[in-house]
Amino acid sequence: MKKYSQQMDNMKKILLLVLTVLLFIQCSSVKKYNAQLDTLISVEKMKQDVDYTYLQLQRLHPNLYGYIDKAALDYNFDSVKKTITSPLKPLGFYKKLSPLVAAVRQGHSQVYIPTKKFTKKEAKVLEKKGTGPISQFELDVIDNKLYVIKNKSYDKSIQAGSEIISMNGLNPMDLNTEYDHYFTSDGFNTTYKTNVASRKIVSYFTAEQGIKDSIAYQFQFKDSIKSSIIARKNPEKPKQDSLKQKTPTVKPIVTQAQKEAQKAFKRKKRINGYNKDAQNFTRNFNFVAKDSSVALMKIRGFKNKSYKIFYKESFQQLQDSKTKTLILDLRNNGGGRLAEIAELYSYLADSSFVFLDKSEVVSRASLVRGSYFESNSIVEKMIKVVFSPLAYTYALFEVKKEKDGKYYTQSFTKVKQPKATAFKGKIYVLINGGSFSASSIISSNLKGSRRATFVGQETGGDYNGTVAGFMPELKLPNSQIIVRIGVMNVVPYYKTPVLGHGIYPDKEILPTLQDKIEGKDPELEWIVNEINKANAVQKESKLN
Repeated sequence: MKKYSQQMDNMKKILLLVLTVLLFIQCSSVKKYNAQLDTLISVEKMKQDVDYTYLQLQRLHPNLYGYIDKAALDYNFDSVKKTITSPLKPLGFYKKLSPLVAAVRQGHSQVYIPTKKFTKKEAKVLEKKGTGPISQFELDVIDNKLYVIKNKSYDKSIQAGSEIISMNGLNPMDLNTEYDHYFTSDGFNTTYKTNVASRKIVSYFTAEQGIKDSIAYQFQFKDSIKSSIIARKNPEKPKQDSLKQKTPTVKPIVTQAQKEAQKAFKRKKRINGYNKDAQNFTRNFNFVAKDSSVALMKIRGFKNKSYKIFYKESFQQLQDSKTKTLILDLRNNGGGRLAEIAELYSYLADSSFVFLDKSEVVSRASLVRGSYFESNSIVEKMIKVVFSPLAYTYALFEVKKEKDGKYYTQSFTKVKQPKATAFKGKIYVLINGGSFSASSIISSNLKGSRRATFVGQETGGDYNGTVAGFMPELKLPNSQIIVRIGVMNVVPYYKTPVLGHGIYPDKEILPTLQDKIEGKDPELEWIVNEINKANAVQKESKLN
C-alpha cells in the first residue's frame, strides 16, 4: 500500500511538471508570437513566403484555376512580389498576400489576419474586466452602412437604427471596403460578404487598433450626430444584504419533477448540441401550427455533438404527427460535416439518390501531406508520425487515380434509399448569404431534385460545390502568418451551368433595417402566409 501511495505521489509530481512545462511553452510561444507582430520582415523573406504560398496551393488545392485561369493567377503572384520593395510588419504583409489567395475565389482557403494572442491567464483577466466596447452592440450592415440593431451598453441614449460613422476616428465602412479584397466567398456571389460584413468589421478594427477597453464612437440617427465613449461593461453582480450573507444557506429541495426536467435538458444539450457562448442550440425542432401540420427545423451548423438521434427522433415525430409541411431553416449555417448533411438528406429525399459526385484531390498523398502532417504543434507532429501508417493506408484505399489522370475520393457517391421515416410532405428551405459550405451542398441537391421551395437570398456557397474537406492551416516559414487551404473539391450530385453562384431562392426576400430592429422574420412570415393561403383554397374547394 505504501509503495502504491509513493507511486501515486510520483505520478502527481510528473503530471505537475508536465503541466508546468506546457504552460511555460504556451506562455513563451504567445510572447514570441506577439513580439514578431511588431517586427519588420525583410523583402527577400516576404517574397519567399509568397512563393511558398503559391507552391502549397499548387500542391494541395484541386480546383485552383476554377474561377481564374493559370496565366492570370501567375501574373497576380508575380505582380505582388514586384510591389514588395521595403520591409513590412506581418499586418502589412498580410495585406499583400491575402488578395492573392482570395483571387482563387474559394472561401475555405484564406489567410488569417495576424492579431495579438493571449495566454489563458491573460484571457481570464480580460474576461473579468467585462464586455468589450464593440460586443455591447448587435450590429448589421445594410446598404453599405453599419447599424446598431440592439444596444446593450450603459449609454441607453443610443437608439437602435443608429448608424456608426466613426470608431476611434476610423470609418468602419472604409475598413470594410479595404479588407473586402482580403477574403472571398465561393465564386462571384456578393451575399456572403454582405452577410458576414458586421462580424468582419470587428476583426478589421481589432487588427488595426488591437483590443480596446474603450472606443470613441460617433453615431448618426436621422439628422442628428451623437458622440459617445463606450467603455468595458463590468458584469453586474447581485447585491446581497449583509445580514443575509451571515445566514447559513439551506440547500433547496429538488422535486422529482425538477430532477426529470434537469435530466431532459442535459439530454437535449447532448443531442441538439448546446452552444455555451451563444446560449442556444445548434439544432432546433418545433411545430409552428397548433395542429402539428407545420414544423420548423432550424440547423445553425452541421457540427457540435452527435446528430443521428436528433434526426431520427425528429422525423419519427413528423411521421407520427402526420405533418404536412416542413420548413428547414439553413440561414447563417456556415456548414460542417458531410456525414451529417448526407444523413439529413436521407430523411428529405423522396426517392433513391446519390448525394455527392466524386471529390477531386491533387494527389493520393495530398490528403496525408496537407491534412495530416501540416501542423503547427511539435507534439501533434510527433503523435501523427506514430499513426502515419494508418493515414497512408487510408489514403491508399480512399483515393483512386482514374482514366483522366486525376485523383478522386468516392465518399457518399453510392446510391442510397430514403429512410423509412423520410418526410413525404411539402418542404420549404430558408437560405441567405450565410448559408455556406455544407449547407449549400445539401441545398444544391434539394434544389436540383426539385424537392423544396427556397425562400430568402442567394446562398454564400457555390451551387456546384466547394473546395474544403480537410483544411490544413500552414504556417509560413518567415512571416509566421497562417494560410488555410482546402484539399477536396466536394461536388454535389446536382449541378448548374451558372458559374460561381449559389442557390437562388424561388422567392427572394430581404429583411429591412426595421425588420431586424423589431425582430421580425419576413421570410418565415411569407412561408406561413403561403401555407395558410393553400389551406384556405383547399377548404373552399371541399365546401364547393
